[in-house]
Amino acid sequence: MQHTAVADEGPSVPDGDGAAIVADGVRRSYGDVDAVDGVDLIVNPGEVFGLIGPNGAGKTTLVRALTGTTAFEGTVRVFGADPRAVDPARVGLLPQSFDPPARLTARELVAYYGGLYDDARDVDGVLRDVGMADDADAWYETLSGGQKRRTCVATALVNDPDLLFLDEPTTGIDPAGRRALHRLIERLAESGTTVFLTSHAMDEVERLADRVALLRDGRIVASGAPDALISEHGGRPRLDVSLSRPPSCEAVDRLSARVDVDATDGGLRFVGVRPEEIGGAVDALEGVGLTFESLTWSEPSLEDVYLRLTGEEYTPRGEQDEGAGRTESDGGETVRREASASTAEDDE
Repeated sequence: MQHTAVADEGPSVPDGDGAAIVADGVRRSYGDVDAVDGVDLIVNPGEVFGLIGPNGAGKTTLVRALTGTTAFEGTVRVFGADPRAVDPARVGLLPQSFDPPARLTARELVAYYGGLYDDARDVDGVLRDVGMADDADAWYETLSGGQKRRTCVATALVNDPDLLFLDEPTTGIDPAGRRALHRLIERLAESGTTVFLTSHAMDEVERLADRVALLRDGRIVASGAPDALISEHGGRPRLDVSLSRPPSCEAVDRLSARVDVDATDGGLRFVGVRPEEIGGAVDALEGVGLTFESLTWSEPSLEDVYLRLTGEEYTPRGEQDEGAGRTESDGGETVRREASASTAEDDE
């Protein structure tokens, strides 16, 4: 039997007293498909918690369960209570898909959402925070994709929430705008706001999140601090070498006897090379008669963790692969929070 939450049952996950979010054994099925399959997690107050995973992994369904906007099995507590019982003013939600009235200005749109709360923030102050002060009186339909997204972020901030859910917050925003929103999220967390961030931008999650969970096929397959996940699953540093001509098999064999190296389309890749060892790699190339055109050294990143644990091609910043994975649906029903007309997308 499905239910929304059980506030009086203790979680089987580690001690969650005082946590912003506690989920215990959360499941949600659509027919024979288990969109979320037994998820346990704890999110602490003031923490930026990142959720990553392929399209169809169950991310949006999990967020719906945590916000009380879909039926599920298991237990969810938000600030110690059933998520449906939490004061809406304490929670902000930015869904991946948001389609507000096009003939409202950015200021009118944020003011509308602010009007749903008794103690909303100053509208102009919120617009300044998201970089929309200069375009506040432009109709929503005339805004660029990045301006629209910043305006949508403002609607999720206007109630000054204690817990903020952000689903792909920087999709369509230019690099300067992304950096500005990153700084805003960091300031919010420093002031005590708990942020639950869902994103396909691995660099974004790696920068912002205190902890990360990777969801695959409805289950959390790894979680922890980004540095810890990278250390455990990301692999070793690598030096990619572009050569002036393809290496012979003999040259590669001779190198392989001395270092960990693989042939690539454009040359060679040395694995496990530290920065101070790059000179030795160059000497090894010269020793087998190879001349390089360029060298690129890189450390493993959260993207490498994603690739290793999902086995899927990485698609950054929410770009969709329409043929990949499964999709999730709520039977065509549009889900709404009491204090928001925003809808969540069904493709995660």
